[in-house]
Amino acid sequence: MPNPRLAGRYAKSLLGLALEKNQLEAVYNDMLLLQSICRQSRDFVSLLRSPIIKADKKSAIIKAVTAGKIGDLTTAFNNLLISKGRESNLPEIIAAFVEQYKQYKGIHTIKLTTATPVSDELKQQIVSKVQTQTSFKQVELETAVKEELIGGFVLELGDTLVDASISYDLNKIKSQFLNNDFIYKIR
Repeated sequence: MPNPRLAGRYAKSLLGLALEKNQLEAVYNDMLLLQSICRQSRDFVSLLRSPIIKADKKSAIIKAVTAGKIGDLTTAFNNLLISKGRESNLPEIIAAFVEQYKQYKGIHTIKLTTATPVSDELKQQIVSKVQTQTSFKQVELETAVKEELIGGFVLELGDTLVDASISYDLNKIKSQFLNNDFIYKIR
């Protein structure tokens, strides 16, 4: 069961410890590696969440999967989670850590969804435009492709959503026709 408060607390502790030990970038890269492992392998996440598998088995499997790929601080953190019985929350803790890292570094993530893939040049132009129009100094662009948009784009900047897609316009026109906005009401 997801527990965002717990994940946030563990992530904050790990961030503070990484800053104290001057290993923030190394721990961040370790978390990105662990996040990609969790996203690629549902079996790995199921293993972490399984109440049947003993803690020592989980520890051995995590060590085997991450051997030589992550640093000592991250390994010690994983061992702490296992000893406290919190290994099932590892994916949420990783996500919270990445979020807090970006917040600490002042990195803003924007998401661009288009109907077709966009070129790198256009991506760079969008990042530049966002940086000049907002107070965001560091911008990370995530892209997604949804053919349902038909054309145009959807841009998410934090709490702001800019929907300039053809499907949005078509739905708006459809609602106008359903409301009979084009026919004068006689009564």
